[in-house]
Amino acid sequence: MTFKDALKTKKFVVTCEIGPPKGINVNKILDEAESFKGRVDAVNVTDLQSSVMRLGSLTMCHLLKIRGHEPIFQVTTRDRNRLALQSDILSAAALGIENVLVLTGDHPVRGDHPQAKPVYDLDSIQLLEVIKLLNSGFDMTGNALDGKPDIFAGAVVNPGADPIEPEIIKMEKKVKAGAKFFQTQAVFDTDKFADFTKRIKHIEAPVLASVILLKSASMARYMNDNVAGISVPGHLIKEMESTEGKDRVNKSVEIAAKLIKGLKGLCRGIHIMPIGWESKIELVLDAAEL
Repeated sequence: MTFKDALKTKKFVVTCEIGPPKGINVNKILDEAESFKGRVDAVNVTDLQSSVMRLGSLTMCHLLKIRGHEPIFQVTTRDRNRLALQSDILSAAALGIENVLVLTGDHPVRGDHPQAKPVYDLDSIQLLEVIKLLNSGFDMTGNALDGKPDIFAGAVVNPGADPIEPEIIKMEKKVKAGAKFFQTQAVFDTDKFADFTKRIKHIEAPVLASVILLKSASMARYMNDNVAGISVPGHLIKEMESTEGKDRVNKSVEIAAKLIKGLKGLCRGIHIMPIGWESKIELVLDAAEL
């Protein structure tokens, strides 16, 4: 069953993400992906996450696809102009990769090549509109395509944004532009997320709430200080502070599973963000009974 088809059913949809390696050794991440093969509905592949240079998302998606996974090709507008963006979308479709998650992307100054010049020729809403055009058989300037793709495009939303109103307005614009699903910024407060879902009842596109694996208390504090819209509650930070060694992994998995169980019934599914702990995804799935 494709990711698109899964969202049409009543099942609780599960996705996760992997980060390509900083190099060409893909064996480790592909081996780790085998541990959750068949247990998730799709696998996101990040696109130079946090502006750190890595192997490309498209290549990693292709390697996953030929091994029987259902990839979601993440595309940021940060590094490509409109020519390259359209070309990469068509290239993905030609390889049988039809799920695309559109993001604007972090500024290069935050990554490992801060001297890099950002492009931002298009923003995420504009790229969604371009994908809609490509699906109809035309490029951005109206030239006809010789064979059109069938891209299932999605976007991101930050349910923890404050104020939340601009985020909801942007979400509405993304749906109008062609977004068929949403994956959220990390959720740590299920009550706050429940309030958010009440505010977006008029939006029909399914929402998958994201859960990050906390590696440490310092990671939680860093996100609180530096990532807009994320607020890790103090009691979770204290739980992470009380753990060391292997207990740290167990506590992280326990927290993630508890959040997932609390989010069931509030959204169409869950998106697990391991942030380098891809090998722990199977443990989360077990603990959350997914």
